[in-house]
Amino acid sequence: MVMKTEIIEQEIIFDAQPTVLYAILMSQDKHAEITGSTVEISDQVGGEFRIFDGYCIGHNIELIENQKIVQAWNFEEDGWPEDHYSICTFLLEAVGNKTKLKFTQTGIPSHKKEELEQGWNDFYWQPIKEYLKIH
Repeated sequence: MVMKTEIIEQEIIFDAQPTVLYAILMSQDKHAEITGSTVEISDQVGGEFRIFDGYCIGHNIELIENQKIVQAWNFEEDGWPEDHYSICTFLLEAVGNKTKLKFTQTGIPSHKKEELEQGWNDFYWQPIKEYLKIH
């Protein structure tokens, strides 16, 4: 049986340069501070990551420092097959002294789209904005 999948596309403006946002997304320490969880992240193509104490696992597909991150993500969720990875693309673009993040996630099991759309906002975009206010 073929699993029906969905796509999430989000665009967020952060009050920081792309170098800062890239470091937040790819640094174990900063990522752990934002998510409040245990984080392991490789900064190498092909390297693996574990986020939210292992709730999210995956590997890096493409890394262009301060510009682009493409990763394969697997979520420990009901109805999310263990061998299924969605592809998350983070495109960073300087806009004055801010960064426009164009985020796309493909291959999401249909029944998880709405929950993940909200999750990115609640567990990533808003915490990153709060982090930037105090750092």
